[in-house]
Amino acid sequence: MRVIKAGLLDTIQDSGRYGWQDLGINPGGAMDKFAARTANILVGNDQHEAVIELHFPAAAFFFELPALIAVSGADFIASVNGEEVPVNQPILLSKFSILQFHGIKDGARAYLAVYGGLGIQQWLNSHSTHLKASIGGYNGRSLQKDDEIPLKSTKDFYPLIGQKEFRVLPWKADDNWREWKGDDILVLAGNEWDRLTNISKEKLLQHPFYITNQSDRMGYRLQSDPLLTMVHDEVVSSPVNFGTVQLLPDGQLIILMADHQTAGGYPRVAHVISACHSRIAQLRPGEAVHFRITSIASAETLLLQQEQHLLQLQNACQFKLEQLLHAY
Repeated sequence: MRVIKAGLLDTIQDSGRYGWQDLGINPGGAMDKFAARTANILVGNDQHEAVIELHFPAAAFFFELPALIAVSGADFIASVNGEEVPVNQPILLSKFSILQFHGIKDGARAYLAVYGGLGIQQWLNSHSTHLKASIGGYNGRSLQKDDEIPLKSTKDFYPLIGQKEFRVLPWKADDNWREWKGDDILVLAGNEWDRLTNISKEKLLQHPFYITNQSDRMGYRLQSDPLLTMVHDEVVSSPVNFGTVQLLPDGQLIILMADHQTAGGYPRVAHVISACHSRIAQLRPGEAVHFRITSIASAETLLLQQEQHLLQLQNACQFKLEQLLHAY
């Protein structure tokens, strides 16, 4: 699998690098882990196998051998050999196929999974690219033109494709597992929630916050009317995580994302619940964020529902793939 055109910021990621936060090494991993896991499930991989995280404009790839792929998350109008192909559906490619992306239809990040996984080495038990440390993934950096990514599997899919250039398999993942209506981002009150004035608490929950251009894999800076606190004492640096919402000195908010630091000294006024990480990861600069407070019990229930959805999808796709492979 060779990169024939470099993208904006395309990196190899998996579900993250955990257990090293005490040494200052953040978990990292895919911004939208739900979409990354979905792509892996569609091609029969372990859910936490390495994938390629794509931003638009995205890279173009040349496959020297037949392959089974899936793209999930954002819809960047993918094509194989010039013909448009869908997201959230497994696709068999013939050898010498070219996968390209032509525009943003929806979302901010897409994930490309290949049957068998990517043949790259792990660093601290993860394939994820750590851009700050320039390690992990593919040489610790984003993918560039002429990079060659080895594939773990050399399975011959030719009998399944025949003379076709590619074949879209007939099952599809439904990523609409949510039970709540609307696009609100559900949050839990943070440790420093009560530092906010009552008016600022109302603003946080009733006013939109807009994602600025100063946003990346480390954090989303938000813009709205400044929020005020009742006390101005400095906060002792404390652990933070993906989804922590911090109040900056200028009264604006930042949502920490996949490449967040391991500790921070700004007030932690809220935390985006885990089940909403996928939703927030697919927002682009200029889009609005609406927060809504929820309970820990509700957050746990939603996370269990999300995991159950992925487990059901895995069971269904595994059954379909086994049927297909045994038929030839």
